[in-house]
Amino acid sequence: MKPSSVPKSSSTSPLYFPIEQLTGLSEEDSANLINHGITTTLQLLQKAGRNPSQKEALAIALGVRVQLLLKWLAIADLARIPAVGLQYSGVILHSGVVSTEQLIQTPLDKLHTHIMRLQVKNFQRADLCPSMAEMAIWIKQAQQLKKK
Repeated sequence: MKPSSVPKSSSTSPLYFPIEQLTGLSEEDSANLINHGITTTLQLLQKAGRNPSQKEALAIALGVRVQLLLKWLAIADLARIPAVGLQYSGVILHSGVVSTEQLIQTPLDKLHTHIMRLQVKNFQRADLCPSMAEMAIWIKQAQQLKKK
């Protein structure tokens, strides 16, 4: 199953992926989610609901810690942004940004600095850090998704 395609028009449509492609998900966790009827990142976001009690109920049903479920949800949420996808959702999360909403509110220079530090610390490679222009696209697309 392929992710939703990125439209060529100026509108931004969210991306959703097969659950087994979610960054940081073990094969066992993937199988557990699938056994609970969660086969896509969209279904994961929908089943988790919007309030903490719904998320806690899903974590209990899955037999996982709430913190782990919240990590999966954060990655699935950030991966909805077309320019981010699964390629950068984990990097953004590990830089301290835990949601599309927080990405919108994070100043571009601060985001770039955090991701640059993360790339240098973990890989000793500043060249792996996306450019500020690319990060600006992430923020713009996140804003467009919020409006929908």
